Amino acid sequence: QVQLVESGGGLVQPGGSLRLSCTASGFSVRFYAITWFRQAPGKEREGLSCIGVSDRGTYYADSVKGRFTVSRNNATKTIYLQMNALKSEDTAVYYCATGGSMTYNCPTSWAEPEINYGYWGQGTQVTVSS
Repeated sequence: QVQLVESGGGLVQPGGSLRLSCTASGFSVRFYAITWFRQAPGKEREGLSCIGVSDRGTYYADSVKGRFTVSRNNATKTIYLQMNALKSEDTAVYYCATGGSMTYNCPTSWAEPEINYGYWGQGTQVTVSS
């Protein structure tokens, strides 16, 4: 059974940092690209960052480029999202996702939640507030 479990969310002050984790089980995550999304209340789900397998590329949305860094540890089946210089507008539920078409590389449509993704975690809440 494919499972993705996010953790690491919480309350942080503006300018602070958090590291989110996405732990995979039930499939060989080392063969799949993984994407981080977020969804704020009343807003559409937004693709933030995608990481391919090995050195097959990392991609970022303009809204987080230079502040967020995605990485992975295939030995522990964990994908990370390091978030720095957090802003109030980063407040959202954060999800990791993958799907059957996500083998090896991030597709050009990686930021589109309606395409490519059949597996989602339950999400972790990030709140940026003073």
